[in-house]
Amino acid sequence: MGTVARFWRETPRRYNLGGNRCAHCGSVYFPPRSVCPTCETHRRSLGHLEPFQLSGDGTIFSYTVVHDAAEGFEMQVPYVLALVKTVEGPLLTGQVVDVDPREVRIGMKVRAVFRKLRAEGAAGVIHYGYKFARVPEEGRPAAGAPARAAVPSRPDAPAVV
Repeated sequence: MGTVARFWRETPRRYNLGGNRCAHCGSVYFPPRSVCPTCETHRRSLGHLEPFQLSGDGTIFSYTVVHDAAEGFEMQVPYVLALVKTVEGPLLTGQVVDVDPREVRIGMKVRAVFRKLRAEGAAGVIHYGYKFARVPEEGRPAAGAPARAAVPSRPDAPAVV
């Protein structure tokens, strides 16, 4: 039951890529932090980290293709798990969807999309969150790529795909 409570506490961050930015040095963090490790004097940043909405746009920094899935993900193999460098700076880990794993490359442009992550039991809670989809290159349509998620104006409002 603790998992469900934690999931709901993290909903704004999971659904909206809500991080924070240091008002002193401008560094952006995801997930949000309470202290900026970049500032020379960390204590200076206490109370000066403001909410910040990441765009969800980025490039693949590194990736692996998973062939031996963790429990609950057996039906998805092979799938791509990537480190994505966001345009704002933070590195995010996420699954790359809607693309053949053989087509994934370092430097490929991706965008966060809202998807089902898992379900708890046959009649349990369904968990949603972000994954990444390839951004179509100019002149090349995205095969099955979803439309960009609408970014809500409030950090606690869910995004809609």
